[in-house]
Amino acid sequence: MRPAVQLFLTSSILLLAATACVTVQDDPGGDPGVQKPLVVFLVRHGEKVDADSDPELSDAGRERAALLAQTLSDVQLQHVHSSDYIRTRDTAGPTASAHGLEVQLYDPRDLPAIASRLKEMGGRHLVVGHSNTTPALVELLGGDPRAEIDESAEYDRLYIVTIGPDGTSKSALLRYGTPYIP
Repeated sequence: MRPAVQLFLTSSILLLAATACVTVQDDPGGDPGVQKPLVVFLVRHGEKVDADSDPELSDAGRERAALLAQTLSDVQLQHVHSSDYIRTRDTAGPTASAHGLEVQLYDPRDLPAIASRLKEMGGRHLVVGHSNTTPALVELLGGDPRAEIDESAEYDRLYIVTIGPDGTSKSALLRYGTPYIP
């Protein structure tokens, strides 16, 4: 499939999934005991230049970050979150810029805190994490992370977790960019 067609299809699927599962509306007078609608897009950072503790993105990783911004261009994000590492901030940056948002940092060692914060805030979020934290956060939000992410080579997962006003969660796993082939 041609990359432009694949991008169009992926973008269309994302938009349909995000809007069909939960309609996010501001409800300033809403019941504080009721869960706010939430849509969370979760990805692992893009490809890195080496195995150092805080490496930069490689050319392929920068391309993937740009593709992520393009893929999520129509989903009306309200928040972008990243752990405080070069590779995650640089993966989140293009998407945040495209939406006129600042990247908000979170502690990947305290995933229950970011899960709780996301649920409390409601709205539409992108969270950029790591091979071990992204599936764990999907699970904390009530989604199905499927199998573990191959830390050495798998960068193409794009999870969508939605939580409706009644607190029920749904999740989907899509792929974007250069595919992972085990």
